Amino acid sequence: MSDMETEKARAAAWFRDLRDQIVAGFEGLEDSHGTGPLSDAEPGRFEVTPTRRAAPDGGDAGGGLMSVMRGGRVFEKVGVNVSTVFGTLGERAQAAMAARKGLPGMAEDPRFWASGISLVAHMQNPHAPAVHMNTRMFWTPHAWWFGGGSDLNPCIEYPEDTAHFHAAQETALAPHGADLYPRLKAWADDYFFIPHRGRARGVGGIFLDDHNSGDWAADFALIQDIGRAFLPAFVPLVETRRTQDWSEADKHTQLVHRGLYAEYNLVYDRGTKFGLETGHDANAVLMSLPPMAKWV
Repeated sequence: MSDMETEKARAAAWFRDLRDQIVAGFEGLEDSHGTGPLSDAEPGRFEVTPTRRAAPDGGDAGGGLMSVMRGGRVFEKVGVNVSTVFGTLGERAQAAMAARKGLPGMAEDPRFWASGISLVAHMQNPHAPAVHMNTRMFWTPHAWWFGGGSDLNPCIEYPEDTAHFHAAQETALAPHGADLYPRLKAWADDYFFIPHRGRARGVGGIFLDDHNSGDWAADFALIQDIGRAFLPAFVPLVETRRTQDWSEADKHTQLVHRGLYAEYNLVYDRGTKFGLETGHDANAVLMSLPPMAKWV
């Protein structure tokens, strides 16, 4: 097995392990919700479904696991998906990648391999923030790179929650350079902006893409630290907010904010576009959409 094949296998195994940690952590939040709204309901559990990528010739093109919990005590809908897919890019994807990444030769050799984890959580309690996280590795014969990050999406913002979430990201990135957190925070602020609404999707976080320093091990360590930071950044916020009472007005605010989330993911999100254009399971790609939303 070549060095790159070994590295691809390590990355895919890491994303699967991170998925397992998060699923266990979220089911633990369901089990430990002992007081407050919905605490007398049955704790939620993930439904796990294998997914497959549709290859044009009907052959093996990879797949993954779609893990979705609906109607829990804490989570109204949460998906934690992991996948490893491969094949050849279609002409539109080739052109987009060549233009955005400056990769020559995509038309001559359009093979690709991609692995990653993608998570979106929509909460029962309007005081508990929604959240998004993903980490991924992408390979073509012309280049490899990592991408991902996490961002917080409260409908009712608590400044102390925002500060905690960002502090956890800054701590995770500190070993990789003092300039990294400010740069990735600014990147997230730009990436998760909704132009047609003239506002951000949430309160930000960190984001990077096309990351290739030339040192695969160092870049993999960075993406692992981004993934490891997620549970410590998010779980304490849920533990604090899940016990708060909410009003109909609070729920209305939450559902309207979810409309913004849906608009962004359907109009701008690169992962959504890539997943649908390359034939991955549509239900897995669109897992990020909220169970209910409002537009006013």
